Amino acid sequence: MIQILFNAPTADWDDYAAPLSKALHEKGITATIHRPWDQPAPDFAAIDYVIYNPRGPVQDFAAFTSAKAVLSLWAGVEKIVGNNSLTQPLCRMVDDGLELGMVQWVAGHTLRHHLDIDFYLSHQDGVWRQGQIQPPLPQDRTVAVLGLGALGAACARQLAGLGFRVLGWSRSQKSIEGVECHFGNEGLRDVLAQAEILATILPDTPATTDLLNAQTLALMPKGAVILNPGRGTVLVEQDLIAALDTGQVGHATLDVFRTEPVPADHPFWSHPNITVTPHIAAETRPLTAARVIAENIHRGETGQPFIHRVDRSRGY
Repeated sequence: MIQILFNAPTADWDDYAAPLSKALHEKGITATIHRPWDQPAPDFAAIDYVIYNPRGPVQDFAAFTSAKAVLSLWAGVEKIVGNNSLTQPLCRMVDDGLELGMVQWVAGHTLRHHLDIDFYLSHQDGVWRQGQIQPPLPQDRTVAVLGLGALGAACARQLAGLGFRVLGWSRSQKSIEGVECHFGNEGLRDVLAQAEILATILPDTPATTDLLNAQTLALMPKGAVILNPGRGTVLVEQDLIAALDTGQVGHATLDVFRTEPVPADHPFWSHPNITVTPHIAAETRPLTAARVIAENIHRGETGQPFIHRVDRSRGY
């Protein structure tokens, strides 16, 4: 009998109980799922797998001496990857539901800015403005994606499928059909210099922190649009506001922030050229996430490599 700890906020259990049970059954896995709040308390030394939410009550992994893996329910692992008590393999969440949510958010806001929908929303005044705005055809609009991991690559492919000229950038060389891929420092400068709409889907690592700052924002075409559903640490907030105030950046639609929830007095809320969405671009869906968890447990029990295993030296 496999022993699993569901280490997440108490309220999450109602959402995950049925999907986890179903997914494990479909994989032929017989397991007991424990919760940190159970009485009597679970024996951590007997746990085989830890399902992990960064908001869960257990953050010290030293007691899990038999655990074969820690399986995160979040795509981002910055809250755990530096935990010195974690010696077990760590896997992050990449699943169909999370990926589709990210793709829809990026594609939707790209089209919103490409078609200048905000112009019409701000002019609901009875004046017929046909012909005042004519966006270029998609192939004449350059859209760029920073970060070509599973989520970034899916977004880049979708944007290419919509007909946009798509540039992609990552730390190492990638190849994606329909996407002009760049890498390294010189590649970043080349991509930024052409990006009329820029989507950042980068992890939170020392190499990506403050990547978009006064110097790099100045490389972009004047009036460019920034979409950030990746990590808030990528953007220097004051530099972004300054670039918006001068018109160097035309608009920023942001889903992630250095402090969440965004404080009520934060200047992002009142800036006319910033749209705030409350970290909704790539939410974990229990039904699809449970299948990924079950697949990794199946792999752990059958001697196969885990999927989406984190390279802790790189931070993702």
